[in-house]
Amino acid sequence: MTGDPAAAGFWAALDELVASCRIVIDRPRGTSHPRYPELIYPLSYGYLDGTHAIDAGGIDVWRGSSSSTNVDAVLCTVDLAKRDAEIKVLIGCSDEDRRSILDFSNRGSMRALLVERPASA
Repeated sequence: MTGDPAAAGFWAALDELVASCRIVIDRPRGTSHPRYPELIYPLSYGYLDGTHAIDAGGIDVWRGSSSSTNVDAVLCTVDLAKRDAEIKVLIGCSDEDRRSILDFSNRGSMRALLVERPASA
């Protein structure tokens, strides 16, 4: 929503969190998922060091093909096998990157919804 203070505050908070945390890539682009070797990561995947998520790890991030450090979107996921839901922060992602991440995340027992950052936020 254009001019929505809650939305602007959400994106600003994510920007601050990403700027203040080290991005740790533990699953580089082209590597296999540790439990499902047939799944190959289309882009680099990791977490924000020093943060906490529902799975007791750091907040998950997807690192896009751009060198930009801009937060572009968040991915909201529901995993029926793990019986959890969480968000993943997309950083430096092109439209093609976002499509690849969304396709990767909508497999098996997991479903995902992409929330793109409005141009005005």
